[in-house]
Amino acid sequence: MVTQSDAIVFDQPRKLGMRRLGLAGARKPGDVIVKIEASGISTGTERLLWSGEMPAFPGMGYPLVPGYEAVGRVVEAPDARRLAVGDRVFVPGSNGFDGARGLFGASASHVQLPEGRVVSIGDGLGDEATLLALAATAHHAVRASGRDLPELVVGHGALGRLAARMVVALGGQPVVWETAKPRRAGAVGYAVIDPSDDEWTDYRQILDVSGAPQILDRLVPRLGRGGEIVLAGFYKEPVSFAFPPAFMREARMKVAAEWRPEDMETVLALVGAGRLSLDGLATHRGRPAEAEAAYRTAFEDADCLKMILDWRTM
Repeated sequence: MVTQSDAIVFDQPRKLGMRRLGLAGARKPGDVIVKIEASGISTGTERLLWSGEMPAFPGMGYPLVPGYEAVGRVVEAPDARRLAVGDRVFVPGSNGFDGARGLFGASASHVQLPEGRVVSIGDGLGDEATLLALAATAHHAVRASGRDLPELVVGHGALGRLAARMVVALGGQPVVWETAKPRRAGAVGYAVIDPSDDEWTDYRQILDVSGAPQILDRLVPRLGRGGEIVLAGFYKEPVSFAFPPAFMREARMKVAAEWRPEDMETVLALVGAGRLSLDGLATHRGRPAEAEAAYRTAFEDADCLKMILDWRTM
């Protein structure tokens, strides 16, 4: 019976390390134990948790175990209904630790969580399966409008690339804005341009994944009348905009938050059908034992789209 886990812990902002934690002793019916194979580092919410810039958020506090992008195999499932020992699953996080908060709790050698939270993925995907949550988030954002698919995606990081690929998979043809020249490479079925080279001012649907709080004043003038902007980044500062341009265009705005189960189902179907690729996004790999260096690379190296930690090295 697994009772402990080696986990990455943020003790306080800009201070992290490996620690052995106990798994919560009072297991509930349906809880499973998963041995993690690989986990991803988020350059959005995890970066803000690491830097101490995360706005007030339910369940937030230090010390905490970060991470919500992990894959592994079930090693204990005493009363599970749909999972069995040996099943390969995606893990979106866990609160099942003693001595640290699980926000989001996937960056650990073993996690304990309810069976209903994990997603069975089979053996077809490799470590790129850690990107499933990001892909599901991209789908949630792309479909947030309920109307048109995004014609413009702002940002060509990992989430922006997945959003653009998702639009293509669903039959659209987006343009992507990216200010950093090195990140304009790697487009798959869409164009990536510098915003200054775009003269279009009649977009019906714009998806922003940049997280830049002042972005709206750049995007509103690009909308056609009645156009919509969906905010899908995580903005650490108040988001504001000049009212007159938005008034003249009768601009609409929405916020896309976390993915839902139906988003994950669609992503798995698209990946399984070969219509959506997760390839080429996991650009760097690290060892949990060298977590501090891996996190700094993920957060500070512009060439790093996604850092994967290989827990099989533990």
